[in-house]
Amino acid sequence: MPPIVSIENLSKVYASGLHALRAVNLAIGRGEIFALLGPNGAGKSTLINTVCGLVTPSEGRVRVGGHDILVDYRAARRMIGLVPQELTTDAFEKVWDTVSFSRGLFGLRKDPAHIERVLRDLSLYEKRDSRIMQLSGGMKRRVLIAKALAHEPQVLFLDEPTAGVDVELRQDMWRLVRRLRDQGVTVILTTHYIEEAEEMADRVGVIRKGAIILVEDKVELMRKLGKKRLTLHLAEPVAALPESLAGHDLTLTAGGTEIVYTYDTKGARTGITGLLADLAAAGIGFTDLDTSQSSLEEIFVDLVREHA
Repeated sequence: MPPIVSIENLSKVYASGLHALRAVNLAIGRGEIFALLGPNGAGKSTLINTVCGLVTPSEGRVRVGGHDILVDYRAARRMIGLVPQELTTDAFEKVWDTVSFSRGLFGLRKDPAHIERVLRDLSLYEKRDSRIMQLSGGMKRRVLIAKALAHEPQVLFLDEPTAGVDVELRQDMWRLVRRLRDQGVTVILTTHYIEEAEEMADRVGVIRKGAIILVEDKVELMRKLGKKRLTLHLAEPVAALPESLAGHDLTLTAGGTEIVYTYDTKGARTGITGLLADLAAAGIGFTDLDTSQSSLEEIFVDLVREHA
C-alpha cells in the first residue's frame, strides 16, 4: 500500500538564508501514529506547515493521498487536519459555530451529528454554546482539535498539542488519538513530552538542523539504540571501585551502596558473568539486583548530542 504522506527531497530556504529544511525524505503509512522529535528550531513546525500548504517549499515534492500539495492543493488540503501550537481562534465565537464553520471552509455539507460526535469525544459538548473567551487554555486547545476534525480528515497533524494542558486533559486527548488511529486516521505529532511519544507512537523520526537524522519503528529503535542498566545493591558500602573492575562500565552511586553497570543490548555478550566473577574476586558482595532499559528520551538526547 502506498504511503498516505510522501515527502521527497524537501528543502526550505528563507530569504534570510536560513536553511529550515534540508533534503527531507519521509514516507508515512496510512493509519499509523508518527512522532516527529527534535530540539527547538530543528524544523518540526516548518516541515508540518509545508506539508499543510502554509509554507512554500524551495525544492522537493510532497504528496498527501497521492495529491501533490502544489499541483492539486485543494484535494491534498482536504485530506489534512492541522492543530497548530498557537491558540488562534475568534474569542467571541461560540464553540459550536466555530467548529461548524471549519467544516464549511472545505465545502462540505452541514453535518450536526458529526459535529456533536467530535465535541462529545473531546468533552466539549456541554460547552457548545460558550464563547471561546470563556474557556480555559486546555479547553481552547480541545476546540482547535475539534476544528481540525470537523471536515473528517484522513491525516491529522498535532503540533505540540498538549503544551500547557493539564494531565487529565492530556490523557483525554491521547485516548482520542488512539480512537482516531483505530478508525484509520494517520496521526503525525510533534511533542516535547517524549514519554507521550514513547507510549503512543508506532514510529519515531528525529529531525536536527532541518535534516532527518533517523526514522525507525519505536520498538526497534529502543532495541537497537537502547542500553540496559544492571544495578547491584551492595551488602556493604564501598568508598571507591577497585582497579580490578576498571574494564567494566561501572558507576558507583547512592553513597557507595550501589554499582550501576551499563551494557549494550545489541552485544553478543552482556559481560555480566565476567563482572560477577570480578566482583567476587574483589570481595564485593551484593544483596539484590535489578535491570532497567533506556527510555526514548535518553535515546533522543544521545542522538541529538551525537549529531550536534
